[in-house]
Amino acid sequence: MATFLYKLGRLAFRRRRYVALIWVALLALAGFGAASASTPTDSSFSIPGTEAQKAFDLIDERFPGSSADGATARVVFKAPKGDKITSAENKAEVNKTLKALESGSKQVAAVSDPYEGAGQDDGKGGKSQGSGVSQDGGIAYTQVSYKANAMELKDDARDALKEVGEDARKSGLQVEIGGDALQAEPETGTAEIIGIGVALVVLLITFGSMVAAGMPILTAVIGVGIGVSSITALANVLDLGTTTATLASMIGLAVGIDYALFVVSRYRSELTAGHDREDAAGRAVGTAGSAVVFAGLTVVIALCGLAVVNIPMLSKMGFAAAATVAIAVLIALTLIPALLGFAGKRVFGRKARKNAEARTAEETAEEAAKSNAGTRWAGLVLRRPIMVLLAGVIGLGVVAVPVASLEMGLPDDGSQSTKTTQRKAYDLLSDGFGPGFNGPLVLPTDVKGVEDAQGAVDKAVDEIEKLDGVAAVIPPEALNEAGDAGMITVVPKSQPSSTETEDLVHDIRDLSGDIKADTGAQVLVTGATAMNIDFSQRMNDALMPYLALVVGLAFLLLMVVFRSILVPLKAALGFLLSVVAALGAVVAVFQWGWLGSLFGVEQPGPIMSMMPIFMVGVVFGLAMDYEVFLVTRMREAYVHGERPGQAISTGFRHGARVVTAAAVIMIAVFSGFIGSSEQMVTMIGFGLAIAVFFDAFVVRMAIVPAVLALLGDKAWWLPKWLDRILPNVDVEGEQLRKQLSGPGQGQGLNQGQDPDDKKELINA
Repeated sequence: MATFLYKLGRLAFRRRRYVALIWVALLALAGFGAASASTPTDSSFSIPGTEAQKAFDLIDERFPGSSADGATARVVFKAPKGDKITSAENKAEVNKTLKALESGSKQVAAVSDPYEGAGQDDGKGGKSQGSGVSQDGGIAYTQVSYKANAMELKDDARDALKEVGEDARKSGLQVEIGGDALQAEPETGTAEIIGIGVALVVLLITFGSMVAAGMPILTAVIGVGIGVSSITALANVLDLGTTTATLASMIGLAVGIDYALFVVSRYRSELTAGHDREDAAGRAVGTAGSAVVFAGLTVVIALCGLAVVNIPMLSKMGFAAAATVAIAVLIALTLIPALLGFAGKRVFGRKARKNAEARTAEETAEEAAKSNAGTRWAGLVLRRPIMVLLAGVIGLGVVAVPVASLEMGLPDDGSQSTKTTQRKAYDLLSDGFGPGFNGPLVLPTDVKGVEDAQGAVDKAVDEIEKLDGVAAVIPPEALNEAGDAGMITVVPKSQPSSTETEDLVHDIRDLSGDIKADTGAQVLVTGATAMNIDFSQRMNDALMPYLALVVGLAFLLLMVVFRSILVPLKAALGFLLSVVAALGAVVAVFQWGWLGSLFGVEQPGPIMSMMPIFMVGVVFGLAMDYEVFLVTRMREAYVHGERPGQAISTGFRHGARVVTAAAVIMIAVFSGFIGSSEQMVTMIGFGLAIAVFFDAFVVRMAIVPAVLALLGDKAWWLPKWLDRILPNVDVEGEQLRKQLSGPGQGQGLNQGQDPDDKKELINA
């Protein structure tokens, strides 16, 4: 592989104008497709095989139109202290607001009247939960239904909703708005700008050259632009949804910068060693590029492995993000060497170029072999490997302790900041109608073929009312038009995200078997709360199979790369340690509330259901990046005759600074999302940032060299029979180096080289 990539790098360097034009054309084509495509909408969410999904399918079949996916808004009114919302004056103000809501936008489908009361027939075999007045008369709410879903809702519709709320507040009433109508597509531009800004500063410090620093940023932006534009262009065709582009952008930007960083850094090292520019580009792509390919493959495996969860939305997100990573790899192998051809001497800073001109070849070699921070740190680890290993493992183990109390769920308006109107509306509804009112359970009841269909539904209602945890059961006043299904609504006593509500869902499902045996009616449980419970269970059940698949495939891949059994095993165990420690930190901050105010956590609660599996997938891919880039340098030195300890020092001398810069950039990209007003986004940003910190600086920089130091030559042991079976991909470039140093190879190195290139040997 190294030989092929060497030739590819030289070809891209020589034909740089054509290569650059091809990538610009691809960016323009993807941009045109995105601009021409219709506005992407939310992808259809389904969890095949779960009871909640079966219930939704039954509703679609037996109650056409009742599960329309239009956006909704709950406008909640609270009378001043000591007053009633039912007084003539307050009632007039509420009715005035209702009329304003109806005429506020053409996208409004219906506005319910709170004074008709909750429990009115909704015309579909159930009772409306769309309006009502609290028992004490202090709080009322109305539901605004829209013709479009939340992502298709126009800005003027949202603005009209907000303006009506502001006008209503002038009357002296407290007016708050909840529901998904105010939910706009998450904006990540600020986070991305912060990440790019920090990355640029880190790259400037690392390279000392604006040209070299700007190259990874430019290529990462081009890669993300092509990936995200392609996703936008195909969003509606492939039902990708709006969040897919956000994930692809986050991961594509991070790995795009890192991959380019490694190739540019290796190119500068090859120039420092005295190779001409074209040859240096080929060698950089042949060695660092090989590491990029395998690092990218681990990320792609991790993202595509999300298909194991069997949730179509997550599978599509994983595939789309994996495609963006593949684009980043291709750019690092082709566009980077092309841009290096344009950069010339400017890939080094002015000071470095002047120093290079003044130094002799011997002085250059001495400079390259000088001790730096990486070798000094490696020396410390080599002197105290057991101490460093114990400190790293025990430290991460302590941080991981909170994982034992991990509780998972999905966020709702109750997890938002108490300053938002959505959270205030949520709290008012809880105060006026009970905690469970924000998450009613919907129970479609199949009575097809039952002789006394209405009696069977009534019997089911009676049995469900006897369960603990039920605040109210609202039976259907009539069955559907075909007379073969009814819709029961259950309001729990507890809030939607509580364990008590989850227990109630399981109790109803356990009871449904007895109800079917007695009456023939099949009761299913669904609704947002039940769907969240089933989603969390599916994610929990899929975690271990997913982990086994991803780690297993990556273990085989790394065994091919490193020609070793113990090194890949150590890499996998180190990853598990870092990801569990990161999850422990997430639980401590977002579930327990430790240091919550520092990260904007006002309401500690369950951890987002997809967080563990999401962290496993993303962090594993990124962790293996650092493993491949750092340890391949050690493997390269070991293969070329250095002792195990020397190889570790050599790997750190050449790779520690670059890996450190890459990790800081990655942490900066993810940390930019911590400032989001959405706690879910904040949680993802914090989790990924702390995981990269643990993995890069504790596992890869401390535990890995300590373990390698203790293993010595055994670290690189591979049974002979296995060595014969495994393909030799030559990531460290051993075969490439032999070919380049063989007889007659010197003339081939400069074939096709620009005349000026031969004069520009940089010995910095």
